[in-house]
Amino acid sequence: QVQLVESGGGLVQAGGSLRLSCAASGRTFRTYAMGWFRQAPGKEREFVAGIGWRGGSPYYADSAKGRFTISRDNAKDTAYLQMNSLKPEDTAVYYCAAGPHPGLFRLWVSRDRTPEVWGQGTLVTVSS
Repeated sequence: QVQLVESGGGLVQAGGSLRLSCAASGRTFRTYAMGWFRQAPGKEREFVAGIGWRGGSPYYADSAKGRFTISRDNAKDTAYLQMNSLKPEDTAVYYCAAGPHPGLFRLWVSRDRTPEVWGQGTLVTVSS
């Protein structure tokens, strides 16, 4: 049974940086694809970034390209989201997620497929 716990959220000024962590338990983690999603107040949850089980082929939403970096350290059973040049519109609850690789991460974007396991979320607030 895979369990995910996010941490690293907080309050940051526009232009600043935060690094989110997602600690995982369960041996299946190392064979799962990982993703980060976010949900702003009054909005639907949206895909931010995804990465394969070996750390290859990271994939980003347009809003994250050039600013965010997803990575994972399977030896530590931890995934990360490095967020730079933060903007007020990045304010949201961020969730890490895991599941069998959807084949194409755009299927997670479109919600044709969804991850199987979700963390509890961590709040990121970016002030202007």
